[in-house]
Amino acid sequence: MRIIVLIKQVPEMDRVEFDSEKGVIDRKSAGVEINPFDLNALETAVQIKEKIGGEIIALSMGPPRADKTLREAVARGADRGILLSDGKFAGADTRATSFTLAHAIKKLAPFDLVIAGEMTVDGDTAQVGPQTAEYLDIPHVAYVTALDEVDTSSLTVTCNIWEGSYRKRMHLPGLITVTKDINFPRLPELRAKMKAREVQISRWEYAAFSDILKPEQIGLKGSPTQVKKITIPPPPERRGQMFSEEELEAALSAVENNIREKRLTGGNREND
Repeated sequence: MRIIVLIKQVPEMDRVEFDSEKGVIDRKSAGVEINPFDLNALETAVQIKEKIGGEIIALSMGPPRADKTLREAVARGADRGILLSDGKFAGADTRATSFTLAHAIKKLAPFDLVIAGEMTVDGDTAQVGPQTAEYLDIPHVAYVTALDEVDTSSLTVTCNIWEGSYRKRMHLPGLITVTKDINFPRLPELRAKMKAREVQISRWEYAAFSDILKPEQIGLKGSPTQVKKITIPPPPERRGQMFSEEELEAALSAVENNIREKRLTGGNREND
């Protein structure tokens, strides 16, 4: 089975700062890491490989320094990494990103399964996975919380959407996006981390796609949506007052009596 895992390098969100004047994330204010949800996607791929065998390809789109993220993916179980990196890819929204990723996946065909994290912590749109599947014209299931059954032709998963839990079977090739509930990503072993340092990360630039992608379809030019400004909401005002247990019981009793008097609970009925 050939599994492609979508990986994104994101800022460390607990340390990153925001430029309130420009309304953007100051990506230079913090270090970078693999998007946390993508670690769950990679762990899912590793577990499938351990069960039925196959190959795992980590695929990312970003600046040259994102090859560090792909090396970590290799240390965590991916067999190889591919980085889409070119100035023409920069500034892409979810549509342009998924469009480019889909064409890269087509170049890797045949493939059986694409796995992505449910969203990225620097965007929170949850759009890239499903959009990529649509451009590939393959079935997809989002918000997967459990991998129930898998073989070389299909898989059965559980996904949670709103208040419902659904069990779905999907024929392959297909795409799933996973939540943090699906597993606990294992830490890479030191030996694997040392080996990953020597791994050659393939870098695909726009020239690799110039015969199938036009400049106006990718990057900033191919993005119908743009983030104009990010506003940081002020911290909520702390309101409230401390009560003793006796005061709280008295207050609750007063509220109950008031409700009964106003007949909101039917407290004046004979059978009450």
